[in-house]
Amino acid sequence: MLTSVETIESINTLVKKETPFLFIISFDGESNLVFPIDQLRQNNIYYQTPEAGNIQILPEMPVLEFFNRNPVSYQKYQQMFDKVLNEIHKGNTFLLNLTVPSEVKCNLGLYEIFLIAQAKYKLFCNDSFACFSPEGFISIENGIISTFPMKGTIRADKPDALQEILNDTKEAAEHATIVDLLRNDLSIVAANVHVKRYRYADLVQTNYGPIYQISSQISGTIKSEFRNNLGELMFSLLPAGSVTGAPKSKTVSIINDIEIVPRGFYTGIFGIWDTKKLESAVMIRFIKKDNCKLYYHSGGGITFQSNCEAEYNEIIDKIYVPVC
Repeated sequence: MLTSVETIESINTLVKKETPFLFIISFDGESNLVFPIDQLRQNNIYYQTPEAGNIQILPEMPVLEFFNRNPVSYQKYQQMFDKVLNEIHKGNTFLLNLTVPSEVKCNLGLYEIFLIAQAKYKLFCNDSFACFSPEGFISIENGIISTFPMKGTIRADKPDALQEILNDTKEAAEHATIVDLLRNDLSIVAANVHVKRYRYADLVQTNYGPIYQISSQISGTIKSEFRNNLGELMFSLLPAGSVTGAPKSKTVSIINDIEIVPRGFYTGIFGIWDTKKLESAVMIRFIKKDNCKLYYHSGGGITFQSNCEAEYNEIIDKIYVPVC
């Protein structure tokens, strides 16, 4: 594992050598992996993005026969939720992404789940965790950087579901807050920052039915001092605003105090640099293996408008495998 300083140095060195590589950065930025692309398989790391991948297909495609969710109890979740509301009322945060692990039982192993999942960004890391994320973090091409914050999830099989989430004042305010946070973050490393697309919907098929997820795109032109310093650029933006909250620094401190287990790689980022283009993702929709058990991590944004029962149901809705 590499520290943040070692990771920045490794990334910058590989960029200068024009060596394609994959990076995996933990939520706290201090337990990271960086490998040249040609070393991934020997380290049992597999990935897929819209542009590339190194997936090893099995002789016979596995079938998801059962996927049982055992979420954290409502009582335990409510205890954490109430602590978050207390911090909000004290003015220490006004949006906090609260996450929890839930045990899942499934007929498939981690690699098999990774293989059948249909997502924009997928990662399998040494039988330790699998991620199939719908949320891009940053992309860089021809000096343009974009980020894609995702805030808002609703079951798509509800009547008028899309209009319901787009008209929901709590969801609208939460999304606006994260867009503003990411716009400010991007302004650290880019000029001419602007919201290119606002609150667009993606339809995702899951083993529990379809869901809508709401995202925005923010873009800018990379500042000259960061064009040859990709490592510093990335760490200037971490951790991802969509999975922390606002104000970011204080909210991260509250998250570390309140959440029941450290996040580790969950809600960190992973990505690929191919020497000309970078694409990366926030590591949500995340399953970790711990003592031969599988734990699915999920969460949602808490504001003063939040309802505990609704937020609890949202973390359960986000426990799924994206398959038709």
